[in-house]
Amino acid sequence: MKKRVLFLTAGLITASFMYSSCSKEETTKTVTPTPSLYERVGGTTMVNDPANSGKMIEAGRLTLRAVVDSSIFVIAADPQMAKYFPVLFAELGMSNTSGLTALSKNFTDFMCTATGSKNSGYAYTGKSMKAAHDPAQHSRIAQKIDKADFDKFVGDIGKGLAQNGVTSANNKALVDDLVALLYTTQSDIVQK
Repeated sequence: MKKRVLFLTAGLITASFMYSSCSKEETTKTVTPTPSLYERVGGTTMVNDPANSGKMIEAGRLTLRAVVDSSIFVIAADPQMAKYFPVLFAELGMSNTSGLTALSKNFTDFMCTATGSKNSGYAYTGKSMKAAHDPAQHSRIAQKIDKADFDKFVGDIGKGLAQNGVTSANNKALVDDLVALLYTTQSDIVQK
């Protein structure tokens, strides 16, 4: 009987030691959070803003703004997409860039918010994606968008990414994640 008690006591001490070792091991593991898309495109590091001499801008916003601006020009040059923006083209024809400036800012704000920026100055405060792409609610869009044109839009954004050095060849995961993010808006934007 004494042998049994000794054996059980030794077993309990061993089990207790192993359990406490495992518990300590688990509590000392460091979990590295996955960086947001915003952090992956530059994050909050402050850099000089090439468009505003003497001002600083977060590197993430600068990257997203560059991609947005490049993409806007790709989309504007795409005959398949031009049919959606006659108001913008009419303004540009009269040397009025206010609509273009507003589009760039709103789209950049949207991308900052959607990719995880925590900077309240970069927050998107515009129309919902559904309202912004519905001609009945937003006079700057000429017609409802169909799936083929939405896919073309995403492709044009891909060209804007490539013009800024972000390609599937050098950063496939980032491109895939940004494309996936754009596709989360599809159900609101495609209304035809």
